[in-house]
Amino acid sequence: MKTTLSFVSLAFAAAMAASPALSAEMLTAENGMTLYVYDKDAGGVPSCDGDCAKNWPPYAAKEGDTAKKDWSMVKRSDGSLQWAYEGKPLYFFAKDAKKGDKTGDGMGGAWHVVME
Repeated sequence: MKTTLSFVSLAFAAAMAASPALSAEMLTAENGMTLYVYDKDAGGVPSCDGDCAKNWPPYAAKEGDTAKKDWSMVKRSDGSLQWAYEGKPLYFFAKDAKKGDKTGDGMGGAWHVVME
């Protein structure tokens, strides 16, 4: 599967592991859901596993996906791949119910919406 960047105004794929997309200001997955970074991730290594990942699901990538420009893939502790933007692993927030929700922004002082 090749990854492409598109603007939010384009149609979104339904899958959570779809290709990344850029909104006018807030970074979203191609499905329109908000993407977050975690301050405790150091050196591009995802640290949100186990129960943390239930609330903050990683933005999954697959072997063979193609990263563009500021995008990359990082390896999780279980060996799976996760999308990163500017070297920072990306996550969803489980309580965001619809496109554009950003209810996790500022949570615990460590979770932040990614802005382009």
